[in-house]
Amino acid sequence: MSFPPAPSGLFDGPNHLYPVRVYFEDTDLSGVVYHANYLRWFERARSDMLRLLGIDQRAAHEAGEGAYAVSEMDLRYLRPARLDDEVLVYSHVAELSPATCRIVQRAFRNETLLCEARVRVAFVAPNGRPRRQPRDWMAAFQTITPNHDHRPEGQETE
Repeated sequence: MSFPPAPSGLFDGPNHLYPVRVYFEDTDLSGVVYHANYLRWFERARSDMLRLLGIDQRAAHEAGEGAYAVSEMDLRYLRPARLDDEVLVYSHVAELSPATCRIVQRAFRNETLLCEARVRVAFVAPNGRPRRQPRDWMAAFQTITPNHDHRPEGQETE
């Protein structure tokens, strides 16, 4: 039996777009999305963005090269999402250094900004110490790290 591919979003210029639907399990007692679920959505969007860039995190981990670890995260919750809402997560690389990457992620319902995250990930060796990212990963990131603005309407520049 063959299965259809799992959704992985797509690139629109330098932005990775990842669709999410709000299910009952995502909501809290008040009927809005529980705050921690935005973290899950943002993580999935980042992982799929990397996968589409050809960055194989699993292979790097299994080869003993290392893996990404979140070293910093700042979240702003602006509006609630509710059951059955369609949410679109925009992710873009805002800063790239030899060992880290800063990614800005925003969750929208239509034109309404719901939540924004600024995430720094560090590439770490199996012993937990920071190390340089693989060169081919840096090259992949550079293909989507523009000097010009490709953000949805209503988003401020970095």
